[in-house]
Amino acid sequence: MDNLFIAASPSSPEVDFRFEERTLSLKGESYPENAAQFWGEIIATLRRFLADDDVHAAITVNVALAYFNSSSTKMLFSLFDALNEKAEAGAEVVLNWYHDEDDDTIFEFGQELKEDFAALVFNDHAVQS
Repeated sequence: MDNLFIAASPSSPEVDFRFEERTLSLKGESYPENAAQFWGEIIATLRRFLADDDVHAAITVNVALAYFNSSSTKMLFSLFDALNEKAEAGAEVVLNWYHDEDDDTIFEFGQELKEDFAALVFNDHAVQS
């Protein structure tokens, strides 16, 4: 499967999915004008990868989003839901959640993800600003 790379814009994050390396990264801010359009193909591509994947090696997901709006939140939940389903099926999926050490909102969202998607191996990383 071809890798997926989308450069960051002022309102959308960098998306770097390296399927052969089993590493998925999101970095930046997410408040695109049409979140469903922006995230839709990303989630569809991820779901295709997960459905076709028969390798028994861990998938690492690195998320360093400094800000995301409510529309992006819904799409992120869909993305993490797909990963959680893969983890429930027996794959190890590691979620590295990076946030500014002073940003309680992003930290708390990570804690919510940890509770809602319990099959994921969740690692919280507070970063000094």
